[in-house]
Amino acid sequence: QVHVVESGGGLVQDGGSLRLSCTASGRTLSNLMMGWFRQAPGKEREFVAAISRSSGSTDYSDSVKGRFTISRDNAQNTVYLQMNSLKPEDTAVYFCAADLNSSFLSSRRLAQRYEYWGQGTQVTVSS
Repeated sequence: QVHVVESGGGLVQDGGSLRLSCTASGRTLSNLMMGWFRQAPGKEREFVAAISRSSGSTDYSDSVKGRFTISRDNAQNTVYLQMNSLKPEDTAVYFCAADLNSSFLSSRRLAQRYEYWGQGTQVTVSS
C-alpha cells in the first residue's frame, strides 16, 4: 500500500508561481512512477506531468510544457511540481498519483494506470 499526500496549493495571481509537493510513503519512491493530474470544476481529470522511476524521463501536457517542471527527491520520498507563469486556466484541484507496475512509456498519461492517489490540493490563479 502506498499513501500519497499533496501539499503546497493556494491562491496566486496571474503570472505567479507555486510549488506543489507530493510525499509517498509505504514504498521506496524510486520504485514508483509518479504523475500529476488536475481537475477543474465541470471538467474531466487531465494529465499534467509525469516522471519515470529512474528520473531519466519526464513528460508534460502541451498546456503546461515550458512553464511547469516535475522533479523527484528519492531520499525525501517527495515529488515536486514547480509551476511558473501561472494562468487563470491553471485553476484546478491538483492530484498526485503513483504506480508500482505500469510502464512509463505506455501509461504515464493515463489516470487509470495509476493505482494510488492523493486527496488533491487546490490551486487558484486570479486574473
